[in-house]
Amino acid sequence: MEMTEQRDSQQLSEPTDKATTKSVDNSWTNRIGGVWNKATTHLTQLLPVEQLAQTVVEWFSVSETQVAEILEKIRTELPTTEALLIGKPQAGKSSIVRGLTGVSAEIVGQGFRPHTQHTERYAYPSNDLPLLIFTDTVGLGDVKQDTQLIIQELVGDLKKETRSARILLLTVKINDFATDTLRQIAQQLRQQYPNIPCLLVVTCLHEVYPVDTVDHPAYPPDYQEVNRAFAAMQQAFAGISDRSVLIDFTLEEDGYNPVFYGLEALRDSLAEVLPEAEAQAIYQLLDQEEAGKQLGNLYRDAARRYILPFSIMSATLAAVPLPFATMPVLTALQVSMVGLLGKLYGQTVTPSQAGGVVSAIAGGFLAQAIARELIKFIPGFGSAIAASWAAAYTWALGEAACVYFGDLMGGKKPDPQRIQLVMQEAFQAAQERFKGIKR
Repeated sequence: MEMTEQRDSQQLSEPTDKATTKSVDNSWTNRIGGVWNKATTHLTQLLPVEQLAQTVVEWFSVSETQVAEILEKIRTELPTTEALLIGKPQAGKSSIVRGLTGVSAEIVGQGFRPHTQHTERYAYPSNDLPLLIFTDTVGLGDVKQDTQLIIQELVGDLKKETRSARILLLTVKINDFATDTLRQIAQQLRQQYPNIPCLLVVTCLHEVYPVDTVDHPAYPPDYQEVNRAFAAMQQAFAGISDRSVLIDFTLEEDGYNPVFYGLEALRDSLAEVLPEAEAQAIYQLLDQEEAGKQLGNLYRDAARRYILPFSIMSATLAAVPLPFATMPVLTALQVSMVGLLGKLYGQTVTPSQAGGVVSAIAGGFLAQAIARELIKFIPGFGSAIAASWAAAYTWALGEAACVYFGDLMGGKKPDPQRIQLVMQEAFQAAQERFKGIKR
């Protein structure tokens, strides 16, 4: 593949004296063409190909400021919910994240990142475009930790302005009655931020099931031990929490069915206290098939805001009669686009890695498409790529990159055949879209 592209690039990079020197007539078109060819010939003597390619890419690059503006605009349109998880270790906070997002325990464990000294943060699906932001308290229940310092950090976080809806999730095990520190923190937060709803989530129900119980009963569980403990928890947090709910989120190997027992009750409780848009987003996230479509559409729409300007830039570059520089410049531009798309999907991609992704995505598509689409242009400009083809190829590459990074973000192995199919279909559709672009 690389040898084919290299040969094609070398063949397309050979200047054609006939194309640059011969004048068919004295029309203004040919005169301007002659002046341009003389200028480019002089330019090749002054700059190496690589330097010229880098210079042109910089001219047509998308700045970090532009990227930030695009992301900020999209973020303002997202119904994002910030959930502040307050509870001791092993109280089921990570299980709540798993239940609401559908991601694996391993991904949740890797996703949390230090936020302050006593908090960690996890954004789903990504930090750039999150629908759910979970902030987890660290060190709560540790007698060596300063409770007031933890409260100060949480208050400082809540002071920051945000367009997102916020909710406090007080997470406590059903058989843990040492909740003084949790109540103290929750009380102070509610006093300062009474408008932020608070949901008491009582977890690990199976730990108080009758001895002979081997599975979850129909929800809600009607066991005396559960009812007594739940009533005590509700009384302990009376005046602090707005609602309370029973859940038991376990791992598959624990043997309880369903794994996310009480998930619907948690969903409905969240919907009761969240604004309508955020509540609807929670419902959609819990519909796994619908959630996949919704997230895919969300990120694809955001990605197209990147892909379109890069496609237009590719068409502009392809229209410039610089035979020796067109291919490397276009390649560098497309690698830059793929790197930005990776960032959008929460993947950190170096330029060299982005180049590898381009090769993996394109496969044999590029060489076949060039041979098929560009042979008719060789007599005229030897190395000039049709602007419409360059735009369509860049668009298709971007669409395929979305599928590639989308699979990675979802914890799946990218499917080469599906990616190739998406790229071929996107290329055909983009050819119609960009066929009006002239060289």
